[in-house]
Order: sequence, then C-alpha cells, then structure tokens
Amino acid sequence: MSRIGLPQVTPGDRPTHVFPGTDVIVESLPKISLHDHLDGGVRPSTIVDLATAVGIEIPATTPVELNEWVRANADSGNLVDYLATFEVTLSVMQTADNLERIAREFVEDLIADGVVYAEVRWAPELHLTAGLTMRDAIDAVQRGIESAADAGRSEGNAIQVRQLLCAMRQANNADAVADLVIEYRGRGVAGFDIAGPEIGFPVSRLATAFAKLDAAWVPRTIHAGEADGLDSIDGALLDGRALRLGHGVRITDDFTITDSGSAQHVVMGALAEWVRDRRVALEICPTSNVHTNSFTRFGETIETHPFDLLYQLGFAVTVNTDNRLMSGTSLSREIANLAEVFGYSLDDVLEWQLTAARSAFVPVEDRDDLVEFILDAYSR
Repeated sequence: MSRIGLPQVTPGDRPTHVFPGTDVIVESLPKISLHDHLDGGVRPSTIVDLATAVGIEIPATTPVELNEWVRANADSGNLVDYLATFEVTLSVMQTADNLERIAREFVEDLIADGVVYAEVRWAPELHLTAGLTMRDAIDAVQRGIESAADAGRSEGNAIQVRQLLCAMRQANNADAVADLVIEYRGRGVAGFDIAGPEIGFPVSRLATAFAKLDAAWVPRTIHAGEADGLDSIDGALLDGRALRLGHGVRITDDFTITDSGSAQHVVMGALAEWVRDRRVALEICPTSNVHTNSFTRFGETIETHPFDLLYQLGFAVTVNTDNRLMSGTSLSREIANLAEVFGYSLDDVLEWQLTAARSAFVPVEDRDDLVEFILDAYSR
C-alpha cells in the first residue's frame, strides 16, 4: 500500500470501492460530507475546457496531464505548497456561468459518491477578479447546487446541500462575509468558516466578525489543528466559538502517550478532554492530512494517522475529503481506505455517519430525519 493507501480517484470519474470483507459497494452507502471545498473539487476536464475557451494559461493542456500536475504539487508535504494548487482552479472560477457549472458538477459527483447531505465550503472573496460581487458569486453557486440537487431527486437520488461561506483568515473581509452568511442563512447558506494559513493569523484578529455571528446565532466551523497546534484549536473554541473543528488532528498534541509494551496509555490535557467530552466534531480528512504532514508526531503515512486513536478514545470523528481534486479522493475512497488500514466494520462507518448527521448545521428536526434515514439504510 502506498503512503496514502488505495489508488487515487478523480472528480468526474465513477469508481467503485468494495468494503473490505463484504460485497457492499461503499458508494451505495448514504454518507454525510461536512468538509469539502468547492475550489478543491473541480473536474480536471472542466478546468481545461473553461481555461481553453478564454485563453487562461494552465500548467497542462489535457485533463490527464493537469490531474497529474495537481496531485504532484498537492503531495508536497506542506500546506503552503498544497494551497498553491488552488491558483489553477480559482483561475476558472471568476464568472457566474463558470461558478454555476462547477457547483452543479460538484453536486453531481457527490450524488454519484452516495452523499445524501453535504456542506460545501468556499470563500466568495476569492472569486471577484472578473467583476463579480460576493452576492453574485453566492447566487451562482446556489443555482448550480439547486440544479444538480433537483436533477438528482428526479432520478431518485435525494441530496441536501448547504453552503458554508469561508473568510480567509489572512485577509480583511471577514466582517463582510459574516454579513453575507447572516443575510443568506436559510437561503442556501448554513454557516461560517475561516480558512487559509493558521500560523500567524489567529482567530482573535477577526473578533468583530465573530461578534456579528454571535449576535445572529450563526453556527461556525473553523479550520484549526491542521497546520498549527493547540493554540489554534484553543482560539477556534474560545475566540471563534466553533461548534466543529476543521481537521482538528493536532488535538493529539494534548496527549501524553506512554507505551507499556502490550498497550498504549493516553493521558489527555484539559483542552482535549473538553473537545471529546463536549462532542466537538472533528472534520478529519485523512488523505489530505497525509499530504500536508498534519500528524508528523505519529508518522507520515495513512497507517500512522491518529484517526483510529481519536476514534478509540471516544472523540466525535467524522470522515471527509477536504479537496477531492488535490488529494485524488472521494468520500467512498476515504472510508474504504480507513477500513482497509484499520480493519473497521460497517458498524463503524454507520457511527461516523451518525456523528456527522448530528453535527450538521441544520435544525434538529432535519438532523433527526438524517439520522433516521441513515439508520434505516444501514439496517437494510
């Protein structure tokens, strides 16, 4: 098995993964996706098509070559180089028509992957170079989402999709993005996130934006514990009042681990205990975490990912893709990968989906409906 496990897949393709030890196709299982970036899930064929149409320069001229280029750059071992691949996808995401198409195809790929509820995150402030306003961009993405969701329902593939609007933590647009989350809440937008480099850009610098969200009782998830450690997670919880942690794998920095020979003994610090005991959901993206070296304390391969440690200790873990293009993955692949590496059963997969459903940014009645739907499907 390679450093990242099972063979990679590409947005737009239709692979299937058999759950280890069964004849169950993972893509057939209903799944919840909480951490999936719009600009990280563009089909390579679409990038080439849109770039060629208007003369945008991209690193490769065929979908296959472009896909290889993106994967090679994403697997650089650090978050900065990983994020640099987004310059290519963002270059073709600056018009309303392109955004609508990309959002529609994004949801089509989720449906093919068996996703029944998704929160798609993206940063409107990164789509303004060709004259769009952030409202224009949000409306275009919503049209694409609704078009694909409506088509899926008509074919018997029900899916609910909500937007999570991101502010870039290194920029100064968080207040404006927070205003838009409040304005569009209930009209396709479910919550708020901040993304971008953690180190040097603490949550506290965006205090006025979070105060607005507090006043409007808007839920938020925050990227934390991916490229930075406990200070980042502490800030997300105390300064950002996050209900979920984007990645969050560095909560393991608050573990003291001793090896008795036959077993490991873990003592958790106060922060880790809080995250576990309050069921703050961890939006873990295993392949992406390998690519960005988010858990070097334990190793650099999927086999050494602390996912299993966190799960066995009772944390509210969820499984996610992060950026399906860059990491060459899908939610079904991530689940099959974890099962292959750690020997999980379908009962474990069910537990992750129930945790994700209960952590979704929708009213409790909708969460209960998701839980009921998933329980019924897995029982069959």
